[in-house]
Amino acid sequence: MAQWAERLRARTVSAAEAVRAIESGQRIFVHGACATPQVLLDALVQRSAELRNVRLIHLHTEGPAPYLRPEFDGIFRHEALFVGANAREAVNSGRADYLPVFLSEIPALFRSGRVPIDVTLLNVSPPDAHGYCSLGTSVDCALETARSARLVIAQINPAMPRTLGDSFLHIDQVDWAVDVNAPLPEVKPGPAFEVEQAIGNAVSLLIEDGATLQLGIGAIPNAVLSALGNHRQLSVHTEMFTDGVVELVERGVITGERNPLHPGKLITSFVMGSQAVYDFVHDNPQVEFHPSDYTNDTAIIRRNHRMVAINSAIEVDLTGQVCASAIGSRIHSGMGGQVDFMRGAALAEGGKPIIALPSTAAHGTISRITADLKLGSMVTLTQGHVHYVVTEHGIADLYGKSLSERAHALIAIAHPAFRDELEATARARHIL
Repeated sequence: MAQWAERLRARTVSAAEAVRAIESGQRIFVHGACATPQVLLDALVQRSAELRNVRLIHLHTEGPAPYLRPEFDGIFRHEALFVGANAREAVNSGRADYLPVFLSEIPALFRSGRVPIDVTLLNVSPPDAHGYCSLGTSVDCALETARSARLVIAQINPAMPRTLGDSFLHIDQVDWAVDVNAPLPEVKPGPAFEVEQAIGNAVSLLIEDGATLQLGIGAIPNAVLSALGNHRQLSVHTEMFTDGVVELVERGVITGERNPLHPGKLITSFVMGSQAVYDFVHDNPQVEFHPSDYTNDTAIIRRNHRMVAINSAIEVDLTGQVCASAIGSRIHSGMGGQVDFMRGAALAEGGKPIIALPSTAAHGTISRITADLKLGSMVTLTQGHVHYVVTEHGIADLYGKSLSERAHALIAIAHPAFRDELEATARARHIL
């Protein structure tokens, strides 16, 4: 212990000193979601006058992203693997780029050198007695950058929970360490209103006891979880989870006992939520974090018992095509892990890939069940990926159905104000 502790002290510097190692033209990976290393990013922005064409690549980050401001155009160039709220304006105005890629494939992009990483900026727990730091709330593709980047700079942060699984790097893998004591940003999903609760109730009817769940964050996933209180022996194999999962674990609904790969465990790649989530995952042997090329591998997902993938969308057309990443030509998010889990669930024995969404947008003025995806939209899921579509008006079972049967089923769960128009369009095109 004394040897590695001494080596850590020798490489512990201020944030300003640590980021001096970053040079113009380099590609920098930034730890994402609630693990965003804000102190290091702020120090990097302070060096902006000395730098040109520094590329910052990451999944979405929480908190401010000052490097995306217009005045830093030409100094910092963001390459988004998933477009978060703080990056949408920059991406859609052309000041930042978007890299379409499945979450399952990102670690391989770094490992292979196809997308080489010069420097990785991480936010990690303090080392344990053996010198191992945990990547905490976000393992996803960050662990691979700790292994393949030429230079590793890490915030050593006691506020970062020590999460277990394949989530560790030794302090000897860190080139420069910065002592930080900064609370993680909390992300609290909004309340589930009548529409979301109706969707959650409908989705819960598709979930059997003993099923394995994948779902994300937001009002609809929260509503689904709140409707599962009478279920039993549920498991979790997901890319991320939030507060609703913790509540069901504490109530004995989610036990993981039917998990064939990791009995009794909850498997995830990252978490977001309130401080209660961070406290729950800290040093908790029930929760295992793994890189996204494991959690999102369809060959792994399909081996789970009654795998249910629950994802949302921006719109679904009458043939079953799904757009989940753009509003017309404006990029809203990205592929993420949706395709990974929807396909993995479809391949699993007894699995169910589900798209759940409100039937309308813009205060009821726009139907999200549409005759056509908006011009310029990106097709996230093809007609073959989706088995179920759920709105507050019911469940459309599309699996094994013809185009006309799909149109009938989807019109039936559209908002009543748009059903006649959708049916007329479908008939004019000879779908019905």
